[in-house]
Amino acid sequence: MTSKPPIFATLGCRLNSYETQAMKELTSAAGVEDAVIVNTCAVTAEAVRKARQEIRKLRRDNPNARMIVTGCAAQIEPETFAAMSEVDHVIGNTEKMQAQTWANFGGFIGETEKVVVDDIMSVTETASHLIDGFGTRSRAYVQVQNGCDHRCTFCIIPYGRGNSRSVPAGVIVDQIKRLVDRGFNEVVLTGVDLTSWGADLPSEPKLGDLVMRILKLVPDLPRLRISSIDSIEVDEALMQAIASEPRLMPHMHLSLQAGDNMILKRMKRRHLRDDAIKFCEDAKKLRPDMTFGADIIAGFPTETEEMFANSLKLVADCDLTWLHVFPYSPRPGTPAAKMPQVNGKAIKDRAARLRRAGAEQVSRHVNAQIGQTHHVLMENPRMGRTAQFAEVVFDNDQPEGQIVITKIKDVAGTQLVA
Repeated sequence: MTSKPPIFATLGCRLNSYETQAMKELTSAAGVEDAVIVNTCAVTAEAVRKARQEIRKLRRDNPNARMIVTGCAAQIEPETFAAMSEVDHVIGNTEKMQAQTWANFGGFIGETEKVVVDDIMSVTETASHLIDGFGTRSRAYVQVQNGCDHRCTFCIIPYGRGNSRSVPAGVIVDQIKRLVDRGFNEVVLTGVDLTSWGADLPSEPKLGDLVMRILKLVPDLPRLRISSIDSIEVDEALMQAIASEPRLMPHMHLSLQAGDNMILKRMKRRHLRDDAIKFCEDAKKLRPDMTFGADIIAGFPTETEEMFANSLKLVADCDLTWLHVFPYSPRPGTPAAKMPQVNGKAIKDRAARLRRAGAEQVSRHVNAQIGQTHHVLMENPRMGRTAQFAEVVFDNDQPEGQIVITKIKDVAGTQLVA
């Protein structure tokens, strides 16, 4: 029987996408074959359920392959996946990024323990890998930080990722230079708590310092994008970059979670409603074409209709365009799971109302682009994204991975038509 390279399934965040790419290169170097590697997410109880479903499906499709499960859900609940008959091995978030782990899998499988998951809280450094690229040539993700020192009451992720650790700036710059040399026109900085980058490094630099350093030292990088940030932790250098650096994309995804001060307090968030509004107003003054995305939870425990109305109003008050709405579901092991819960029907209704508000914002944004000229990064021959992350569709093929200058003629649903 002919050996086959590993099959990868990535669930969850952009950081997982980066780490999957690193694993592809590590497994290739180690000679791992005939394996299915599932990189799981644990952000919600639903994410764990979906991971189990995906594992069963992949086992049916690949009955003779070794099934290796890793990622946050595997780190937090290794016993859950080890108990599945479909699973051969469970490895932790630290172990998945180590060459030795995959060297073991490249030899005789019997020599590798079924569960290899160490204490993530004992990890003090973030493994950094100079990866060569991604599946598409349009956009590359670069891990600059891992873990989180905060303990929001709804979140299990610190127990899957550990405490905050930063990748040194020099390593990040070298990684980005490598990707630009291979033809990537956009790089996205990713991390679990991105705005905490640098706190554990000598001289404690800030995320804005890193952004300015990248743009200075990698002059050939056309577009730099930042993934989800905590707006209360944004530093002066990042605000300066927003104001003065056109290569920093005018799109920020904000970890807001709620718009009511009492709910924010019960979530153990570090900002208040007015803090979020002020950041968005200040950023728009510096960069009028700035757009915002945001994570918002509907139906957090103890949320009343009046409290929810404050979250709903925040969509307009912050001029949010791209919403990620999460209907609250209790995550075992978190303090919020023990709080008085909101009725499931009310949660579903509130999530739907938030999504409708988000859809109205998207419609307003895309219709305002008709007649405007945009620089569009092509993700495939017929679709790309503006600097503000809106999708643009073309009626003829464009060069994939390249930045195309085009005028917007029309709107089709949530997409712009070139």
